[in-house]
Amino acid sequence: MFNIINKKYKFDISIYILFFLFVIIFIKFSTVSAKANTYKIVDLEISKPYDNNFNKEKVINKAFKKAFEELILKITTIENKEIKKISNLKNIYSLVESFSIVDEKFIENKYVAKFDVEFNKKQLFNYLGKKNIFPSIAKEKDLLLIPILINSKKNQILLFSENTFYVNWNKNSERHFLLNYILPNEDIEDINLIKKNIYNIEDYNFKEIVSKYEINDYIILILFQNENNFNALIKSNLNNKLIISNKKFIWNENQTAENIIKDLKLDLENQWKKLNIINVSIKLPITLSINSKKYSLIKLLEKKLYDLDLVSNYYIDSISNERIIYKIIYNSTPDKFINEFSNSNIKLNTTTSIWRIE
Repeated sequence: MFNIINKKYKFDISIYILFFLFVIIFIKFSTVSAKANTYKIVDLEISKPYDNNFNKEKVINKAFKKAFEELILKITTIENKEIKKISNLKNIYSLVESFSIVDEKFIENKYVAKFDVEFNKKQLFNYLGKKNIFPSIAKEKDLLLIPILINSKKNQILLFSENTFYVNWNKNSERHFLLNYILPNEDIEDINLIKKNIYNIEDYNFKEIVSKYEINDYIILILFQNENNFNALIKSNLNNKLIISNKKFIWNENQTAENIIKDLKLDLENQWKKLNIINVSIKLPITLSINSKKYSLIKLLEKKLYDLDLVSNYYIDSISNERIIYKIIYNSTPDKFINEFSNSNIKLNTTTSIWRIE
C-alpha cells in the first residue's frame, strides 16, 4: 500500500514540476515574442521652447511623428515627401506599442527630452500593406568601401587622403542608415595595384585588396570627373550578390561633395533594403521540435527567433518532458529560413515533417 501511494506521489510531483517548468518557459517565451513583434526607436531627441504656450502633449505628438518617420526611412525605400503623406498622427498613435521619456531637462528656456518609442510590427506591416508599401528587414551591415576618384581631364587618379570622397565619406551619417562603411588603409601595395590597373579599372575585380579585410560585403566606387561632371560606377557585393549601377552628378554651389556622398549613400541604403524585402503575403507555417531538457539550446533558439524579422509570429504549441513544439509563421521561403540557421550554433534537421533542433 505504501509503495502504491509513494509511486502516485512521485508521479504527481513530476507532473507538477513539468507544469511549473512549462509556465516559466511560456511566460519567458511570451515576453520574448512580444518584444520580437515591435520596432524600437531609441534616444530620439525632441526640443521645444519652454514658454507660456508649452504643451507636453504636443512634445509627445512630435516624438511619435518623428520616430515613425525615422522608422519608415529605416525599413522602406520611399522618400521623405512620400512619408509625409502617410504620417497621420491618429494612425501613428494606433501603431505605438509603448513609449518612455528616458531623459528630460531644461536648457536656456528650452525643454529637451529623449524618447524611446516602440511600434507594433504586425500592425505596422498591415498599415503599410494597405498603402502598397513593402517593408524590409532593419538589418545593419558592416562593409568595405573602396572609393576611387579619376580626373579624366588631368589624367589623375586620386586615392585615400588625396580623394575628397574618401576623406569625407564617414563624416556624416543619418540615424536611419543601416550600412556602416569601413574604409581601407593607405597601403602602398594597394595604391600600386590600383594604379597598375588604371586602364582597365572598370573591369578590375579588386580581389587582392578586398581579401586583406575580413569582410564579405564590399562596394567599389569609381568616380570619373570631367570638369564639374561626375559619373559614378558602383559595384556592390551585398549578401554574395553583385549589383552594378551608375549615377551622374554635377558639382556646383548647390551640389557639394557632402551632398554627392549623401545621395550615393541613399542609393546604397536602398540597394541593401531591396535585398531584404519582407513579403507579408507569404505566410509559411513551420513546426519546430526541441529537447525540453536542453535549456541553453532553448534560450539560443528563442534569441534567434527574436532576431528574425521575417518571423511574424511564433508560440509554444505543446510541451512534454521530452520535447517542446514551436509553431512559427515565416514571411519567406523554406530555403531562406534554413539559411538563417546556417551560420549559427543551432543545428536544424529538416528531414522529417516536424523539423528538429539538435
